[in-house]
Amino acid sequence: MKSVRLRLLILALLPLVVLMPALLAVAVGRWSANYDALLITNVETDLRVADQYVQRILTTTGGDVTALARSLRFDRTLREDGADLSGFLARERDTLGLDFLYYLPRARAGDTGWPVIARAAAGVPATEIDLFAQDDLAALPETGPALADRALVPLIPTKAAVPTTRTVEDRGMVVHSATPVTTDGREGVLVGGILLNRNLDFIDTINALVYRDSGAPGARQGTATLFLEDVRVSTNVRLFEGSRALGTRVSAAVRHAVLDEGRTWLDSAFVVNDWYMSAYRPIIDSTGDRIGMLYVGFLQAPFDAAKRNAYLIVFTAFLAVVALSAPLFLRLARNIFAPLERMTRTMARVEAGDLEARIGRVPARDEIGAVAAHLDSLLDQVQERDRALRAWNDELNQRVDERTAELREANAKLECTYQQLVMSEKLASIGEITAGVAHEINNPTAVIQGNLDVIRETLGDRAEPVLHELGLIDRQVGRISAIVGKLLQFARPTEFGSFEEDVDLGQVLRDCLVLVDHVLSKAEIEVSISEAPDTPLVTINPGELQQVIINLVTNAAQAMGTGGRLMIETRPMAREDRPGAALVVGDTGPGIPEDKIAAVFDPFFTTRHGEGTGLGLSVSQTLIRQAGGIITARNRPRNGAEFTIWLPAQGAR
Repeated sequence: MKSVRLRLLILALLPLVVLMPALLAVAVGRWSANYDALLITNVETDLRVADQYVQRILTTTGGDVTALARSLRFDRTLREDGADLSGFLARERDTLGLDFLYYLPRARAGDTGWPVIARAAAGVPATEIDLFAQDDLAALPETGPALADRALVPLIPTKAAVPTTRTVEDRGMVVHSATPVTTDGREGVLVGGILLNRNLDFIDTINALVYRDSGAPGARQGTATLFLEDVRVSTNVRLFEGSRALGTRVSAAVRHAVLDEGRTWLDSAFVVNDWYMSAYRPIIDSTGDRIGMLYVGFLQAPFDAAKRNAYLIVFTAFLAVVALSAPLFLRLARNIFAPLERMTRTMARVEAGDLEARIGRVPARDEIGAVAAHLDSLLDQVQERDRALRAWNDELNQRVDERTAELREANAKLECTYQQLVMSEKLASIGEITAGVAHEINNPTAVIQGNLDVIRETLGDRAEPVLHELGLIDRQVGRISAIVGKLLQFARPTEFGSFEEDVDLGQVLRDCLVLVDHVLSKAEIEVSISEAPDTPLVTINPGELQQVIINLVTNAAQAMGTGGRLMIETRPMAREDRPGAALVVGDTGPGIPEDKIAAVFDPFFTTRHGEGTGLGLSVSQTLIRQAGGIITARNRPRNGAEFTIWLPAQGAR
């Protein structure tokens, strides 16, 4: 029986297999090191170009602010009493492409705490990159709130970054420039700057300068990023679906080297979702602190592919040499590799789930043949145990499913019982509270009515000028009593009934407008009323109709805010061959979102969260339906919403 050890020894000692791979490894390693050094040199050059552009932005911004401070038009505007300095600075800010521009008198310039402004107050123009807190951004004149919102960057969990509990970066990295203003009697500091957070033009310009797309094969695919500490606040690195990777963070290794130690990183680094040949430089603010990083880099994959292709060529050449010498060694190795390959294929099939796979008889009469036979025996045992385990598993799953179904049924019954108990308890509590509140309201209502009668008796004929107002008070006291009756009816429905009468829609409408006149006047809302003379009387509780109209008018006023027009119309309208009357309330507000129209009458639905209960329209619909009518809502053709109340005519119910 031939020895496997002898065959392996012969193959191991062959010079072709030992010496040539060693020489290839040394040569390829040396070439790879030189190749990587060239890539690092390229990315270092890219970083210099990007840094020069940043310095140019600083110089240009400082020059623009200084030139404006020394301009004749600024001097003239500053000297003139009553001149619109804010408007002038706003126009100049837009012309210069700045995000903020404001003037500080010298007396206030020393209290800001910014070194840039302090140097300008001392007579020296200065431009630096500073870190503004959210309050600092919001406090900037004219544009502060907008800049504070633009600076917000939600943090995205990033692989290999330093762990943090923060969820948003709200600080702003700003090109901060200040220059002295020397106008007599108006000495101070002119301050301007650019917010770099989300400043995509800034970062895209850097990328275009550093990585011009020449269209040539093998051109570098580069990216550029501005970091606020370790958070990407302006970048053209893509995250997914073409979106920029704003809010992602740099790896912990890069952060430690650049921000903690102040070194420039020139090496491969993992950027968001791929490896890049990267360069990072710390950004220093006006106080000398490291507040961020400037990054440029190009995708490493194409160059890795080029290296792999070079390796492939070298190894292909090596394989060609081996192929010329292979026949001799294949004859020696055939009896070893063939059984091993059969074993490998068999194990792969077993791993894929084919437990019937077997190696079978091996021609070799050595250790390999013995191992193959033993392996087939082990596979037989594994297959048998697998059958037993599957049977046990099926039985266990069946039992678990049965118990789970029983638990689900029991849990559903328990949940239903619990909800019924909670609802019963709530209804009992609401009934007690409603009855108590209703009885408490009756006492002051009786006092008001009694004093109103005393006023009439005391004034006698002198009450004639205010008879209309006294009548209104009478009706509103009656409305309070009716509402109290409704509350008591809710608490004790068997003790109270409903009271309806034939009413004129126009008269009820005019009474309601008197009650809400202060709301409409305060909001400067114009009211137009159109009453058709042939509008029939309708049968409904007047207090309930007033409640519905007041709710609709108040909702319309709140929707329009300040200004607008409220259009109310009464007219006869037949519905399903039944005569009736319609009251239409329209406004010029924003209208109702189309996807919300179907839900406006649902209980607790509201578009003004925190300002109402969402029960007004639901209650109004219930009151109109009790009177045999219907209330509908739609958007007007141009703008605004329109609600229509239809009620059957007198005697048509």
